[in-house]
Amino acid sequence: MSLTIGQPAPDFTLVNQFGEKVTLSSFQGKKNVVVVFIPFAFTGTCTGELCALRDDLTAFQNEGVELLAVSCDSMFTQKVFATQERYDFPVLSDFWPHGEVAKAYGVFNEDRGCAFRGTFIIDKEGILRWQVVNGMGDARNIADYKAALATL
Repeated sequence: MSLTIGQPAPDFTLVNQFGEKVTLSSFQGKKNVVVVFIPFAFTGTCTGELCALRDDLTAFQNEGVELLAVSCDSMFTQKVFATQERYDFPVLSDFWPHGEVAKAYGVFNEDRGCAFRGTFIIDKEGILRWQVVNGMGDARNIADYKAALATL
């Protein structure tokens, strides 16, 4: 199941790598949001994708855009992962209830207990404007995110 472009994105509150609550709707009226679901911390493709975002962070986290990475790993795992890789953006834990947000976005893989590689761009009004869902081993192209953000 995927969400419908033009409809409100499901709101959520998750903890980041520091145990702080991050709520999607808190960005309404302030920033567009890029929500990136990854299957697992510390895996090759996931680490590579987030490092590419880290290395081009000003395009995805600035005065008009917030980047939120999400996986079903625990907050403690997210903290070590984010510290090791020097991620200066929120890395959120969808650990418990396990995968609840990934399920709301239609990207939870029931067989593996993790998220598929889903990316969602939500505008300042909280409306879903762009989405792509890739398979477990299929890396995403961050140029696609940039193109979608440029249309907002």
